[in-house]
Amino acid sequence: MTDKIYNVLFLCTGNSARSILAEAIMNRVGQGRFKAYSAGSQPKGEVHPYTLDLLRNMNFDTGFARSKDWDEFAKPGAPELDFVFTVCDSAANESCPVWPGQPMTAHWGIPDPVSAQGTEAEKRLAFSDAYRMLNTRISIFVSLPLASIDRLALQKRLDAIGKTTDVDGAA
Repeated sequence: MTDKIYNVLFLCTGNSARSILAEAIMNRVGQGRFKAYSAGSQPKGEVHPYTLDLLRNMNFDTGFARSKDWDEFAKPGAPELDFVFTVCDSAANESCPVWPGQPMTAHWGIPDPVSAQGTEAEKRLAFSDAYRMLNTRISIFVSLPLASIDRLALQKRLDAIGKTTDVDGAA
């Protein structure tokens, strides 16, 4: 049994919805075994109000939530990262900084709830759907035997998690 705490960074372009949700979920589901962070390649500078509402309604303390640039995690003194996950397609296609710690990376694309169209209820549903998809993937990830799996096998599993569909068939 290891006492290692794994540092995980979730990336998106704006760092206002998906990556913030993922950070909150990982810090709860990871039960102290994981420390999650989030950032964006072009941060909006504020967290989307629907993201904050959803997290508060699910009893998360939102004091952690701020939109920040991914360069913050590539500077000297930044946490040494074990895993970096992109949760939006645009961030996955950008050239990322060099991360301290040579982390394992994978793409776990989730539809952008910020771009949802329709009524307020439909837009809020898009945020709930993003939360559900991220929660499913993160729950699978935290159950992996990280200390006993080799790097190549782990990379295959990380990539497979990114292709996981939930019960409703959403990717």
